[in-house]
Amino acid sequence: MSTVLKTVTLALQGGGSHGAFTWGVLDRLLEDERLDIEGVSATSAGAINGALLVCGLAEGGREAARELLARFWWHLADASRTSPLQPTPLDRLTTHWGLSYSPLYQMGEALVRLFSPYQLNPLDINPLRAMLRMVIDFDRLRHNPPAKLFISATNVRSGKVRIFEPHEISEDVVMASTCLPHLFQAVEIDGEHYWDGGYVANPAIYPLVRHCKSSEVVIVQVNPIGSREVPEAADAILHRINEISFNSSVLREMHALAYIANLYDRGWIDRVAGVKKTHIHMIHAEELMKSLHPSSKFNAEAAFLDLLFDAGRRQADHWLDRHFDEIGRASTIDISEVYL
Repeated sequence: MSTVLKTVTLALQGGGSHGAFTWGVLDRLLEDERLDIEGVSATSAGAINGALLVCGLAEGGREAARELLARFWWHLADASRTSPLQPTPLDRLTTHWGLSYSPLYQMGEALVRLFSPYQLNPLDINPLRAMLRMVIDFDRLRHNPPAKLFISATNVRSGKVRIFEPHEISEDVVMASTCLPHLFQAVEIDGEHYWDGGYVANPAIYPLVRHCKSSEVVIVQVNPIGSREVPEAADAILHRINEISFNSSVLREMHALAYIANLYDRGWIDRVAGVKKTHIHMIHAEELMKSLHPSSKFNAEAAFLDLLFDAGRRQADHWLDRHFDEIGRASTIDISEVYL
């Protein structure tokens, strides 16, 4: 019996070390030869995963992509072993994988409220840059990539999203998309300065709809949409504000897509005009992500990354088992229930 090949696009969110969940999702999707990935739109940690995915596919196909993703994340875990930013024994007694009892973390939180990265880090040292250089061939990414890669960053002066297209992807572009403004100086590209793309697109869905033939968008949701409770602690309030703001762009795009889909179903859009109905799918671990402490995004110890990776693989496997037959026919989430 011949295998049915279904083409999808991926929307990869950011979220610091929580991006290891996306690594697990991608690892499982790459195992399934019934899926072909046409395009990837990504932000922040999602941009790193997206660049690793496309570079690996270009270098040697699915297995090479899985190996490249693993190489980066385990290199990050190895680097964390010598980092002074470690969970304390009290942190390890909890189940939220945070660094809330770490004196260094607390001192850092206080310092970034008083001083800018231009004062604290005048040489703009970011270890991530060296790690990217070790594993990603950006020349290969720009020339005939096997999947279209779109990376979003926030233009500091205009406040608008800049979506870098496949031929523009570079080390600086990924650094811009991951640039947390309270920790690192804005990244300059062609005379403009950029911060983390999550503020305005986490990630952008538009380029997948506009520039890819596939009507299937699979969102790998890292930031939880809901909250277990109303936060009362100062750091929890700030974390919830960040979650809401980093999800707001996706919520807006889902509103627009739901509206277009409704018009399409009613026959009010001329299908000859080239407007297609987009099917939305989601792979997430909402309850797990809700349970994690805000500071866990800075926890890169191997045990935590392993937990997130396993969760990503498990959720992707569950999604494939439950929804593969529906890909290409309909959305596998109720957009109005999840996003509206």
